[in-house]
Amino acid sequence: MSAPSRAALAARASELVPLLKKNALTAEENRRLPEDTVSALLDNGILKMRVPHRYGGYESDMNTVVDVISELARGDGSAAWTVAVWSISSWMVGLFPDEVQDEVFADPDVRVSGILSPTAVGVPVDGGIVLNGKWSFNTGSQQSQWNTNAAVRATPDGGFEPIMVAIPLSELQIVDDWHTSGLRGTGSVTTIAQDVFVPESRILPMGPVLQGQHRSVLNADSQLYRSLFMPTACTTVTAVALGLAKAAKDAFFERLPDRKITYTSYESQKEAPITHLQVAEATTKIDEAEFHAYRAADLVDTKGASGAEWTLEERARVRLDMGAVCLRAKEAVDILNTASGGSSVYNSVPIQRIERDIQTVNLHAIMHPNTNLELYGRILCGLEPNTHYI
Repeated sequence: MSAPSRAALAARASELVPLLKKNALTAEENRRLPEDTVSALLDNGILKMRVPHRYGGYESDMNTVVDVISELARGDGSAAWTVAVWSISSWMVGLFPDEVQDEVFADPDVRVSGILSPTAVGVPVDGGIVLNGKWSFNTGSQQSQWNTNAAVRATPDGGFEPIMVAIPLSELQIVDDWHTSGLRGTGSVTTIAQDVFVPESRILPMGPVLQGQHRSVLNADSQLYRSLFMPTACTTVTAVALGLAKAAKDAFFERLPDRKITYTSYESQKEAPITHLQVAEATTKIDEAEFHAYRAADLVDTKGASGAEWTLEERARVRLDMGAVCLRAKEAVDILNTASGGSSVYNSVPIQRIERDIQTVNLHAIMHPNTNLELYGRILCGLEPNTHYI
């Protein structure tokens, strides 16, 4: 059976927007996605985008992923962010040996979450490592079955080697500490590993992973797995910011016809010149965000299709594109939120949630606009990058 087309998957995502909007407040209140939201995502094949064909997945290209996730964010930023993390982590499983993939994808509805911060330590033992540590911001982990997490492994010389590990969530402790101002519905709780044994087959050295090397034989010729990890991950989450900006525009125009500007003579906000300036400026920024999101997606797809080597500038440019999307999206949301009036502070009005969500996205360590601008500027000035995550 062939995978759905880009247009078909984007249409499925669009059809889910009303449900996501309806469930967004419940997701915020419960600090995780409602089960009917998860079921709808599964039923529509949204979580198969980055799963290998042999497990019933679609191996969707990056432009499709951006289409789908940005559309989901028009309904609920938390749902879109969770799907982005599940998509990246499912893709990551495809870097592990084929027998590990067989284990993880034995359940066709498996959800895989993941963390990139190496905040746990593995001590070598016969056949693998014993892992101890914790990971904060573990999105969707309460509704996932597997985790692909970063850690470090102790080496004989007394140092540490960064690694990625695949762990069943059933072997981790959950700390329900996700009490936040934004992306509240993502359930990004803390998980703890306490003396968890990880077999050698479920360990990947981080260095080769970041350079596009993996241990899967069956995925070696797949376009999906000829792309580097960081450009793939960065472009995926970029779609959330783009979709939130579009959601803000939707939310503003839905309320516009019935709003007056209090304490002025304007009986309709749409008659005020300031409104014309605000919506035009916000739309321009959304267009700019869209340019950067799809420029990154096009580059990931082109490199994957050709197998061409990435230059350092190209890798840094994807980080720049991500930062630019976050910055322009936040600027657009800020404008529309400011124009939405005092009644928009009620939690039943979407614009205030969208404002909090885009602020949270912009504070993410990898996505922070200033960090990404600095990184790209360093490369342009002929300096070495100040991070391995590129």
